[in-house]
Amino acid sequence: MTQASINVPPGAPIDKDKRNWIVTTSVIGGAGVAAAAVPFVSTFQPSERAKAAGASVEVDISAIKPGEKLTVEWRGKPVWIVRRTPEQLAGLAKLDPQLADPKSERKPGEFTPEYARNENRSIKPEYFVAVGICTHLGCSPSDRFATGAQPSLPDDWAGGFLCACHGSTFDFAGRVYKNKPAPDNLEVPPHMYLSDAKLLIGEDKKA
Repeated sequence: MTQASINVPPGAPIDKDKRNWIVTTSVIGGAGVAAAAVPFVSTFQPSERAKAAGASVEVDISAIKPGEKLTVEWRGKPVWIVRRTPEQLAGLAKLDPQLADPKSERKPGEFTPEYARNENRSIKPEYFVAVGICTHLGCSPSDRFATGAQPSLPDDWAGGFLCACHGSTFDFAGRVYKNKPAPDNLEVPPHMYLSDAKLLIGEDKKA
């Protein structure tokens, strides 16, 4: 730190008290600038909300009953956890001829992790975990769990999900039907089970 210059005519006596006051105020002023910079710089640090945006989410799934769906948020996206009934699981294999990608072979690394490349698209057959965003234009499909004829659905509807924005339909494994706008199955996010009642979304190290 440099001291403030003091302009004194040549040969004039220096007022020591005045000189000390000028130096002191210069030091204090410099310290004040440094102190003021601290909170300003801190605004560039990631907030707790920002840090949590990419964090894994632990979910208690013990209260989900067969046929029910729980939605949680992960990285700003809705993630569905569906506990499928035995009847819903039994019907999946029968739908293969009607589906665009029944074996999840398109972009497997992007939409379907290796441990979910099966008929159920899941680690545990009973539970289906998926990002609830249509692969067409990012709309969020709605539940159409009831079977049979319904508005915007075929008469032989087997249950699943409907994206009402443009008519894409998905089965209980998030697999898209043929000739629909959505180009891919619903995304299965990284996930793993910590216990029978605890699911971790965002990590799959133990899967």
